[in-house]
Amino acid sequence: MFEDEAGFGRINKPKYCWCNNNIRPSVACHHIREYRYAFGSVDPLTGESFFLVLPNCNTENMNVFLKEVSEYFCNDILILVCDGAMWHKSKRLNAVVDKLCDTINLLTGDLIKSITCRPWIKHCFIRY
Repeated sequence: MFEDEAGFGRINKPKYCWCNNNIRPSVACHHIREYRYAFGSVDPLTGESFFLVLPNCNTENMNVFLKEVSEYFCNDILILVCDGAMWHKSKRLNAVVDKLCDTINLLTGDLIKSITCRPWIKHCFIRY
């Protein structure tokens, strides 16, 4: 599965308004920042997906996402492809190493071949 996050929100900076000629209104200018972040994982082959909307992109929320996605797909072996975001590499991620070791121990030769033996790779090793 592939995982990524996206921020959704608004920055509001009101400073202009309409009024009658020769009137100069005083309008306070302020910034309102409201964001929510969608964490999601998708399987491009089956279309299966899992999404969570969380308040921030950080290690704590990545831990929440990993816990929830693991529980949602509890009967599956997941390989989650992530980009290089800081919260994907944090040393404070919980249970990632244990889950990785459990998954690696379940890999069989046939499963590894089914994941890695692409036609172009096979072609490189065929002797003429």
